[in-house]
Amino acid sequence: MAKMQTETFDDNRIVYREVVEAGKPWMHEVKAGQYFRIVDLEGNQAVDTLFYNAKDHSERYSAADTIREQGNIYLTTGSVLQSNMLNPMLTIVDDTCGRHDTIGGACSAESNTVRYAIEKRHMHSCRDSFLMALNTCDCHADKPMTKGDLASNINFFMNVPVSPDGHLDFDDGISAPGRYVEMQAHMDVLVLVSNCPQLNNPCNGYNPTPVEMIIWA
Repeated sequence: MAKMQTETFDDNRIVYREVVEAGKPWMHEVKAGQYFRIVDLEGNQAVDTLFYNAKDHSERYSAADTIREQGNIYLTTGSVLQSNMLNPMLTIVDDTCGRHDTIGGACSAESNTVRYAIEKRHMHSCRDSFLMALNTCDCHADKPMTKGDLASNINFFMNVPVSPDGHLDFDDGISAPGRYVEMQAHMDVLVLVSNCPQLNNPCNGYNPTPVEMIIWA
């Protein structure tokens, strides 16, 4: 697939645009062939993201299949996001950050407690944001989406180096204001996002900030 050059971006082709505040969830459909861009407006903001087949939510983004097929634990331009049915869902066609995490997972009340302190359990988390979005989703499916529909997610703009012994480090981000990642959908996909509220590690620079979602034909 040819890379879409940044200079050809045409505001007249935008079909949807929204700024998502820090810590908030977001859910929207991207049609097959459309482009989807996430913009890190202020820099160093993790964006936890899941993808589903919009017509059949049992087909969803698979971290394991994506990692195996591309032979790399990080995502960047050219990475094809695979479903659990081994179908390509989206391809990253432009990336001004350079690396995105696909193994670090989403923060939750439980992980905040285990990693940091029992006092952190009450803090808002990405898992909370995902569930809030699912509870309000009118997704035109045969059955409502529930916590059973949550899977391993992508952390766009998040820096999670892996040591030779397999240890994960949640390090300071490598993004910056205005950097973005851009994908083209191969099928109609439902996108579920938590604009991460994490305050206990440097994935957000200890200061969560807004991001922008843009979809165009």
